[in-house]
Amino acid sequence: MAYSEGWISIIVNTVLFGLKYWAGIVSGSVALISDAWHSLSDSISSVGIIIGTKISSKPPDEKHPFGHGRAELITSILIGVLLAVVAYNFFLESIESIKNHKKAVFGTLSIIVLTVSIIMKELSAQYAFYTARKTGFLSLKADGWHHRSDAITSVLILAGIFINPYFPMIDGILGIIVSLFILQTAYSIIKESSSAILGESCSEEFIDKIKKVAGDSAGFDVGIHHIHSHNYGNHKEVTFHINLSGNMTVEEAHNIADNIEKDVKKELDITATVHIDAK
Repeated sequence: MAYSEGWISIIVNTVLFGLKYWAGIVSGSVALISDAWHSLSDSISSVGIIIGTKISSKPPDEKHPFGHGRAELITSILIGVLLAVVAYNFFLESIESIKNHKKAVFGTLSIIVLTVSIIMKELSAQYAFYTARKTGFLSLKADGWHHRSDAITSVLILAGIFINPYFPMIDGILGIIVSLFILQTAYSIIKESSSAILGESCSEEFIDKIKKVAGDSAGFDVGIHHIHSHNYGNHKEVTFHINLSGNMTVEEAHNIADNIEKDVKKELDITATVHIDAK
């Protein structure tokens, strides 16, 4: 599923790049040309997703006992960095456009190209978000926002076309707005993926889910504490302690812990390791 999203994205964005760049050259619009390169950067990031997905799907080996899932998180960071570079270049080009009083002359071609782009990019974003929900890959979620940001910038530029006759500087100003929007998207992607790699504290919602599964499995409150989660991309693990009666036999306590681990895997698709404390 991740592969199909990547290839569809590459094809769609390469076509849109050509159309936007053509319309940008014809109209002389720095905002439209910037938006074209934004679309091309989507294609490049999709190549990264295909590569990252392939690596992350490799099974665990001797050097990587927890699998290669974090390759997908690294791909997300690379997408964010690429977006930041694109945003920086667009910002400089837009400033130059305002300084040099460049005027864009838009026509029907620009309107048609932008309308097609908005529709195609939003559809691409929806498909990327759908595949992200199915696979849990943050890189696909990042790609979805990459598509969404392109659609939004196209909407801004389309609006600017109708304002342009009355305010010629709008093209350069929109270029700046587009670049800042892309930069914000890049920051969000890098922050979320970096946080997952560095390690995050468990949310209250996650803790409640673990407690419910464990309680239902044991048939009573096992007093869960010391919960730690570990995100390896497409593979997640959790460790926690439970309190059991000191009067239980080792076999009884082991069976309870073993059942909890199995139920956590079944219900939440997370590999659990349970430590037993006597109370």
